[in-house]
Amino acid sequence: MTPRITRRILAIVLTLAATAIVADAVQPEAATAAGTTKLQAEINAYLVRNPGGTQINATDISYSGGAFIVTLGRTTSLSLTADCPAGWFCFYDATDYNGARGRLSSCGWQDLAQWNWNDRVVSAYFNTQKSGYVDFLDHAAGYTSHGHDTKLFTVSASSPGLRLVPYPYRADHVNYHC
Repeated sequence: MTPRITRRILAIVLTLAATAIVADAVQPEAATAAGTTKLQAEINAYLVRNPGGTQINATDISYSGGAFIVTLGRTTSLSLTADCPAGWFCFYDATDYNGARGRLSSCGWQDLAQWNWNDRVVSAYFNTQKSGYVDFLDHAAGYTSHGHDTKLFTVSASSPGLRLVPYPYRADHVNYHC
């Protein structure tokens, strides 16, 4: 090869390498933007299916003036550690504290169907930093009152987490005994 052809090939190789480096540097931003757009589409669809909520940040939807918060777009965790914020008890629609997260902090009986979370709970975590416990209940079919509801499982300060609840996809209500 002549020196002129060698220089030309070297120039092409260097140009291609520089282009690849620039493209690689830009790609994570594009992926982040695409991820953000996908998450926003997920939130928009969730709000259409579950009206009455208000998006309060990039991942959270608030219902009933902040009494119930849903978090979407959470990354799957392999650490088996719940990310339930202090002051709340949380429930997730996948095992090992993954999937969408619902959270409540109010004492007393609450109907999860009010927020379309009935029959969705697969894992749960208690992080209220108070004494007490939360019963997750299944509403007895055929009854209008709750006297026949069945306690499925409980989370508390002494037993805070269940990576897989004993009866997944059955909890209709919660009762936080403060």
